[in-house]
Order: sequence, then C-alpha cells, then structure tokens
Amino acid sequence: MDWLAKYHAVIVCAEKIVRIPWGNEILIVHGDGSDQGNETRMNIISCTKMQKYMLKGCHIFLAHDLSGLPPARQVEFQIDLIPGAALVAWAPYRLAPFEMKELSDQLKELFKKGFIRPSSSPWGASVLFVKKKDGSF
Repeated sequence: MDWLAKYHAVIVCAEKIVRIPWGNEILIVHGDGSDQGNETRMNIISCTKMQKYMLKGCHIFLAHDLSGLPPARQVEFQIDLIPGAALVAWAPYRLAPFEMKELSDQLKELFKKGFIRPSSSPWGASVLFVKKKDGSF
C-alpha cells in the first residue's frame, strides 16, 4: 500500500482499472473485461512507457532474491473464510521423488528466510512445478 500511496495510484474496482499519475500523463492498467474461466489478463496502456518507468523508479519489483518479508503495512491483506464452510475434498497431485525433494528444499529455504511458517490450517494448496529455461524449478 505504501507504493500506491507514494505514487497516488487509484484503484477503481467497478471499472477494473488502476490509474497511476506520472508527470503530465496517467498510466492506466485495465482488466480485460473477460469473465470467461478463472483467468484474468491485464492489458497495459502505453506498455513501452510503463516499462521505462518501472526500470526508472520501481526496481524493487524486479528483485530476483528477496532478503525477507516486507515491513508491516498500513493495510494488511487477508482472506476471510465463510464460517462453517466445508473443506473441498480434492486429491493432491502426486509428485515424483525428485519433485518431492525439490519441494522439501524450497520449503526449508523459505522457512529459513522467514517467508513461511508451519500451518495448522485444514486448507491447503497443490504444488505444480514448471521447469525454467535453465532446467531448474
């Protein structure tokens, strides 16, 4: 939220846009208006200008290795669950032994950095690995 406040960005939920003033211009980020499926695509007006501005003043979003969690914000995000909602019974994806090892290694690293903590929640999420161009996950 600090970034939104610093740059006076305005989120207009009803129109599915974000307006970011920049000098005499306003950068506008649009939702594509498609409600088909669960997929949301973002179209960016003046993409070349946005890339220039991102490289100029928003290098924090391009970090490859984060050193820790961001500082506490004025507004924290949370998802409130419906009381008494039934859990979804869904069989997890089966992972190959090398994927289980990779998952274990990544979870240990994220735990060590303080990005994650042990959970007692009955809710969970599946994991799907996709190889990078260099062959790593």
